[in-house]
Amino acid sequence: MTRTAGRPVPTTSHWGAFGVRRGADGSVLAVPHPADPAPSPLLAGVPGAQRHPTRIRRPAARLGWLERGPGPTGRRGSEPFVELDWDEALDLAAAELARVRDRHGNQAVFGGSYGWASAGRFHHAQSQLHRFLSAFGGFTGSRNSYSLGTSLVLLPYLVGDADSVLRSATSWPVITRHTELVLAFGGIPEKNVYVTPGGVTRHGTPGHLAALAAAGAQVALISPLRDDLPDGQPARWYPIRPATDTALMLGLAHTLVQEGLYDREFTDRYCTGTDVLLRYLRGEADGVPKDARWAADLTGLPAEAIRDLARRAAAHRTLVTVTWSLQRARHGEQPVWAGLALAALLGQIGLPGGGFGHGYGSMGDVGDTGPQTRLPHLPQGRNPVTEFIPCARIADLLLHPGESYDYDGTRRTYPDIRLVHWAGGNPFHHHQDLGRLRRAFGRPDTVLVHETHWTATARHADLVLPATTALEREDIGAGRRDTHLIAMHRAADPYGQARDDHAILAGLAERLGFGQEFTEGRDTRQWLEHLYGTWARESAASGAGEPPPFEEFWAAGEWELPGRPAERTLFAAFRADPQSAPLATPSGRIELASARIAAMDLPDCPGHPAWLEPEEWPGAPAAARHPLLLIANQPATRLHSQLDTGALSLAAKVAGREAVQMHPEDAGERSISPGDLVRIFNDRGACLAGAVLTDRIARGVVRLPTGAWFDPVPGHEPPLCAHGNPNVLTADVPSSRLSQGCTGQHALVEIERWSGGEPPPVTVREPPRFVPDPRPGSGPNSGSGLGSGAAPGPGPEPRGGGTPPSATPPRHEPPHDRESTP
Repeated sequence: MTRTAGRPVPTTSHWGAFGVRRGADGSVLAVPHPADPAPSPLLAGVPGAQRHPTRIRRPAARLGWLERGPGPTGRRGSEPFVELDWDEALDLAAAELARVRDRHGNQAVFGGSYGWASAGRFHHAQSQLHRFLSAFGGFTGSRNSYSLGTSLVLLPYLVGDADSVLRSATSWPVITRHTELVLAFGGIPEKNVYVTPGGVTRHGTPGHLAALAAAGAQVALISPLRDDLPDGQPARWYPIRPATDTALMLGLAHTLVQEGLYDREFTDRYCTGTDVLLRYLRGEADGVPKDARWAADLTGLPAEAIRDLARRAAAHRTLVTVTWSLQRARHGEQPVWAGLALAALLGQIGLPGGGFGHGYGSMGDVGDTGPQTRLPHLPQGRNPVTEFIPCARIADLLLHPGESYDYDGTRRTYPDIRLVHWAGGNPFHHHQDLGRLRRAFGRPDTVLVHETHWTATARHADLVLPATTALEREDIGAGRRDTHLIAMHRAADPYGQARDDHAILAGLAERLGFGQEFTEGRDTRQWLEHLYGTWARESAASGAGEPPPFEEFWAAGEWELPGRPAERTLFAAFRADPQSAPLATPSGRIELASARIAAMDLPDCPGHPAWLEPEEWPGAPAAARHPLLLIANQPATRLHSQLDTGALSLAAKVAGREAVQMHPEDAGERSISPGDLVRIFNDRGACLAGAVLTDRIARGVVRLPTGAWFDPVPGHEPPLCAHGNPNVLTADVPSSRLSQGCTGQHALVEIERWSGGEPPPVTVREPPRFVPDPRPGSGPNSGSGLGSGAAPGPGPEPRGGGTPPSATPPRHEPPHDRESTP
């Protein structure tokens, strides 16, 4: 993709490398990279998101924060904003950061960020913010991810580390050549494989799935959604009840044991805890054998179909794969652990095409063949503050300062957060129970946000600083197993007064006295040259290839990374010689039962894989009032909430809202027709959506993907989202006390046709309301960007934020909120 006359401007994204053509009117068009065999459909969303009315044009402050100063308030998300000039905005932000640090300590600053802001290696918002806050003296941070918060904690107990499973999975060419049967728990949904952190230049998974079909491999699609596997894949669909995958795995395992089909030689040599697992399968402690009939009662699948599937798995080279979605639920540890145990009983772990996988169809680079290359990266420095939270516990952190919780075998305490500094990420997309999150965002003294668009997070902030998009700055991009390093040229002018995160943080660092430490005297281009040069020298020294000089790389627009496609078989070395290549577990083997976890005595995560009934599943008592099981999975039309303003996402809306899929018989029982506006609700909240009827979804199940921008209707408590965000419905509870992972995949709901008259409008496609600066001495140009100087920072800390008592929530969660920390 050489940048010459008439050629598109090179760049990359989390949905892949592409080029940009500019229109005379400033519009952009995304052009697929010529080497990409399966370009992402998300490219169609790029133009509409780049120049949208919700782009943030100037710095802005919430009116109440500007008038009354910092403090807890229930007004975030409902008050108008006042636009400021950059000098004043940076002065206000720096003064508030300094006040909180000096008065409450650095642990009172939460450095919120998430890794999806940009595919660029330098303008990675999380790296920029963490580098800034580390130099500032430290911050409370977060660990793990919403996507994998459960597995990242669990897998080290079972196989020694998580990366071996998540980053070094058996590669697709090995699977297509050797695998005869795939047990696909959660399927292999093609919509997800177009997305990878940092992007990929060549999307290979669609082609590998086609090759698997051509090879004649059979797939057992175990999911309530038929669309969790491409249509061209030969498959038998097992429409399982949601949240019962663990029961099915145990029923399959019991059949293998009962019929003498399990590989005892493998478990004796390579596993520990097999005796504990077998006693549980036989029901020796609870009197309940976990046989096929028991599993059938829970899963809704016929017992004979379960036995037949177990026999087929034992007779073929079988890959047991579990999607990431299954661990984003209550007791999410169990399907991962039970899937690994099932693969161990089959005895094929470490054999080409057999064994265990976790995440095929969950991300584009799982099973990819590209070399795992160390890439240029921005040093983040050392954070002097040791406090952190599992990332999905952000609401608990803000609502329960000083309270203790369990995590990964330790007992921790939530610090008292007074300032949230968020750059890159939208917690009002990722998090659950958005009514509770709104209350949580009312507790800090100040919320400071860098954003490109007026997302719900920006609308719930006190001070909003407009950030550039990836197309409006220079960077270097690549994914973990990418084939190319991409020179990300600036393809569009910054919108309004937007600045990149580095420039914003450099301005703050200068005001706070550590500007030189943060920038090291380099501008953006100099940083790119420095990071590239450091990486190139390391690459050449390690024998990984000798990159060209920066100027040559930049002019060409890309450099194809050297290295032949790497074929891998997970745990092959361990299988070949478990003594010389042991796992990093206490036993050196696969832990089908873990003494370390058992010693924690956690009621929601015992020391072996087990069926634990969740609070919300079709068999729960709560289903009497809310009988439909909502699946809130990843969308096909955007990346999380990114590109929701783009053409692809907008075209998929129904009745002007997010589309909800339901079975025709479930719809008929509720007098719902295709295209109807419906209300989806439970005790936590409600949202409006447009009905889509399909028999490709199991009865009793509805699907509402995540990512519709949160649009709360004023005056509704619990919240009503006019746009269709499912996280007004999901529960903010952890997967278990072991991992504290996200549980946003499932929720029990009911659906009815909208009968409330004229429905509330969708308002998130327009910016919030702005008002003139009301402060004494502000002239007609206030907020225009033409001001001559900085205003004073917020005054001394008023413990109520200066708001009337009725508008000021207390520091601790009010008693009417019954969600509790473990």
